[in-house]
Amino acid sequence: MTIRPFVSYPDKRLKTAVPPVAEITDEIRTIWADMVETMDAMPGYGLAGPQIGVMQHLAVVDCSDERGKAIKLANPEVLHASVQMREHEEASPNLPGMSAVISRPRAVTVRFFNEAGEVEERDFVGLWATSVQHQIDHLNGRMYFDNLKPVKRQMFLKKAKKTGAMT
Repeated sequence: MTIRPFVSYPDKRLKTAVPPVAEITDEIRTIWADMVETMDAMPGYGLAGPQIGVMQHLAVVDCSDERGKAIKLANPEVLHASVQMREHEEASPNLPGMSAVISRPRAVTVRFFNEAGEVEERDFVGLWATSVQHQIDHLNGRMYFDNLKPVKRQMFLKKAKKTGAMT
C-alpha cells in the first residue's frame, strides 16, 4: 500500500467527470487499498480517485470513530436522497486550508459495486451521507464549493487565491 500525493486545485482532473469502472479487478483493489491508506493519513472521511490523479469512478469513505471500517465504492450513484438537509463544514486536501459549510441531504441510498464486484445498495446517514455525496461530486468533476451560491463561491475562490491555497 502507498500513500499517494494529492492533485492541487485548479488541476483540470478535479473538474473532469470520470468514466465508470467496467469490472472489479486486483488492480482496482490495490488502488482502493492505497486510497484508504491515503485517506487515513490525511486524516479524512473519504477520498475519490480524481483527488489523487486516478481517473476512475472509485471512492472510499470511513466516518467510523475507530477507523478501519472503510467502504470501497465503484460507480456510486445516489438512488434516493432525503428531503431533510444537514449542514456540515467540508474541506478537501486538494485545496488545503479552505473550508465551507455545505448543505446536503441528511440521508442517501447509494448503489455501487463493492470490493467483491457485487452490486450493493446501502443507506448512508449523517456524516457518512455527507462524505459519500462529497466523493460522488469529485467523481462527477465537482468540488464541494461548487455547491455554494455563485456570489459565495466567487468570494470563496477569491479568498483561496489570496491565501495561497490555489496553485
